[in-house]
Amino acid sequence: MLYLDNSATSLKKPMCVYKTLFYNTLFNSANAGRGSHKPSLKATKGIIDAQESIAKLINAKNPQNIAFCQNATLALNMIILGVLHKGEHIVVTQMDHNSVLRPAFLHGLYTVVKADKTGWVDPELVREAIRPDTRLVVCTHASNVCGTIEPIAEIGKIAKEKGVLFLVDTAQTLGCVDVDAEEMNADFIAFSGHKGLMGPLGTGGVYVKDEKLIRPIITGGTGSQSEMMIQPQIMPDMLHAGTVNTPAIAALGEATRFIMREGVKSIGDTERELANQFAFNLMSMGNIKVYGRRLRTGAVAFNIDGMDSVTVGDMINKHAVVRAGYHCAPLAHRALGTYKTGAVRVSFGYFNKKKDVDKITDIVWNIAKNHEG
Repeated sequence: MLYLDNSATSLKKPMCVYKTLFYNTLFNSANAGRGSHKPSLKATKGIIDAQESIAKLINAKNPQNIAFCQNATLALNMIILGVLHKGEHIVVTQMDHNSVLRPAFLHGLYTVVKADKTGWVDPELVREAIRPDTRLVVCTHASNVCGTIEPIAEIGKIAKEKGVLFLVDTAQTLGCVDVDAEEMNADFIAFSGHKGLMGPLGTGGVYVKDEKLIRPIITGGTGSQSEMMIQPQIMPDMLHAGTVNTPAIAALGEATRFIMREGVKSIGDTERELANQFAFNLMSMGNIKVYGRRLRTGAVAFNIDGMDSVTVGDMINKHAVVRAGYHCAPLAHRALGTYKTGAVRVSFGYFNKKKDVDKITDIVWNIAKNHEG
């Protein structure tokens, strides 16, 4: 199967991830933090090891300030709704995913910063959107639609200068683009475990620079301070209500260590080279529009002139796995000029090869040629 939907999830994982998940499911599925017995302590160690690996990857000073959850969507909701109070304003961007836009809409007081036609957000427009009542700025590190990488460090610097909190959505970048919490001036980083990190499905998490900046929106058992009626105010317990998926988190930790062994730059360069070659091939065809910038992740968004994106996607999916439509990011399509049509997205991963570029190019060329004819 020619799998080219890595922006949704990485299908192929490193063998060490499968082995770790299998081993921990069989032998290490005790409830972490719920007892002083050996199995519980062993399960807890798996979580701590994963925290330390993620912290090293993102240059976070305190591994304890990383909490795990089922995906980046939940992480983003926990931060946005856990930071904002009534009457406080949030700044988001056109390129953000619905995981950001819908919590902002639910909160009610927000401003959307426009992006240009390549999906790039001008930091100065973010500066202009910040008001006296602004509490939080959110920006995706890279578009899940077209792969455009945003100027996160510059936006983070502006947020710091203005005295507002900054949340970075790294669902599309962690594992394949350098993420540095200090360089980005990030107060919060939300991440997905099953995309660029190549961990198991149902994994993600959040880095919280200072736990005093956030309140938990989900409460329950933590195994700590159980005599109290309020959620513990220490990380990661304040965001770890209920039993966590210990085997998957242990496997995510192993995936993170694989990423660091291979090198984020090496992985990102591999994916970007494949994506840029495919984009060049498409632009050479004449009747195909490609969106985004050359400085991208492994994602390429395009449309064939006169054809509906979903129709094209369905035709491609007879031979390869891609995604078409709105990609849960409707405002990004307004910026790119594809709101009426959506777009076809081909997204390469670390385990794709140059021959995969040739194959998908031939598939698209045949569809475009027959339509033109």
